[in-house]
Amino acid sequence: MAVDYFMHEKIWFEKYKYDDAERRYYEQMNGPVGSSSRQQENGASTILRDIARARENIQKSLAGSASTTSSGPAGDQNELLSRISHLEVENQNLRSVVADLQMAIFKLESRLNALEKSSTSHQPSPVPPTQKVEPFSVPSKKVELPSASPAKKVEPAAAEEDDDDDIDLFGSDDEEEDQEAAKVREERLRQYAEKKAKKPGLIAKSSILLDVKPWDDETDMAKMEECVRSVHMDGLVWGASKLVPVGYGIKKLQIQCVVEDDKVGTDILEEEITKFEDYVQSVDIAAFNKI
Repeated sequence: MAVDYFMHEKIWFEKYKYDDAERRYYEQMNGPVGSSSRQQENGASTILRDIARARENIQKSLAGSASTTSSGPAGDQNELLSRISHLEVENQNLRSVVADLQMAIFKLESRLNALEKSSTSHQPSPVPPTQKVEPFSVPSKKVELPSASPAKKVEPAAAEEDDDDDIDLFGSDDEEEDQEAAKVREERLRQYAEKKAKKPGLIAKSSILLDVKPWDDETDMAKMEECVRSVHMDGLVWGASKLVPVGYGIKKLQIQCVVEDDKVGTDILEEEITKFEDYVQSVDIAAFNKI
């Protein structure tokens, strides 16, 4: 039974066929085995080359960083040295300038000392002017001598004036002049007072709005307005008027007037208007404004 089974089963006996078929299939899919191995070798070689290049780059970068780190402090030191040398040069220049200034100051001081010595040595020279002034005093004395005779002439005149004290002509003239000046001053003051009196002063005025109420709706409002306007006073001027409804057909008379505060008072105005008892029930002040 087993022999018969293996006789009919062909897999094991023909395995090489299957192996060849599988190999051909993979060769078709991936190419021949030799080419694939070559491709693998080429890929490995490229990878190795890349790795080698990367190592070289790393080494170069490390070498460059080391060189920069080593050159950094050296560069800073060079800069510091250059700055120090520059400062030293400037310091030397400043010292030379200060020395020149000191020399100039010393020269000026020496010149000032020399000038002071020369001025002190020439101090006795002012004596000649004093000697020149003395001759001018002699003519002054000579000029005073002729003036003695007029003085003597003035003395008798003064004596004569003492004798004429009773007349006192000059004193009377002064008094007359004072009186005339006082009269002129009084006249000017009087004229000023008259001008000030003639000048009109500020007149205080007020604007009043009156509410005149009738007895009922049958009151003749035109006649009531006529009666109100018939009130005449010095300093009273009537203005515009209008009828304002109050209610239930009744209207009140609202009239404007301007009065002078010193001449017309509100109480007197109300009394004069309320005298018309047939038409006027009451008078109220709706508005009062100063002008």
